[in-house]
Amino acid sequence: MKLLKKILLVLLVLFIVAQFFGPEKNQGDIASIEPFLEETKPSPEVKGILKETCFDCHSSVTRYPWYNNITPVNYWLADHVKHGKGHFDVSKWNEYSIKKKDHKLDELIEMVEAKEMPLKSYTWTHSEANLTDEQIKAVVDWAQSVRAGYASQLSE
Repeated sequence: MKLLKKILLVLLVLFIVAQFFGPEKNQGDIASIEPFLEETKPSPEVKGILKETCFDCHSSVTRYPWYNNITPVNYWLADHVKHGKGHFDVSKWNEYSIKKKDHKLDELIEMVEAKEMPLKSYTWTHSEANLTDEQIKAVVDWAQSVRAGYASQLSE
């Protein structure tokens, strides 16, 4: 029994020490999202949906919940954001070619229609990110209209 207490004490000390360390936060400038919004012109409804369901993981601006201050949760969240930005980063929208922008919006449509985005792990703690069928339709319609504009630019 003494060995178990010693092991638990060591683990507790390690947990407490770990709280002083954490990954770098994804807290860029909100202005980095503006070029994406200006170019794609989402309606106020779609803009709100994007803000609540996409930008935390797919931009340089993450709104962190209180539990991000707990190690190892903060590393798990940082990994999610890193992977999300690796797939689709609206803060780098101006760096994408028209062809890549079109492809990214095609992927967005596919993922949202399949209800694979936002991730279930995100909607567990962000209930406002659970999209209704009407919200899904609004996002898909918006993305399709933006893609139509890109298609005309690509055919020129």
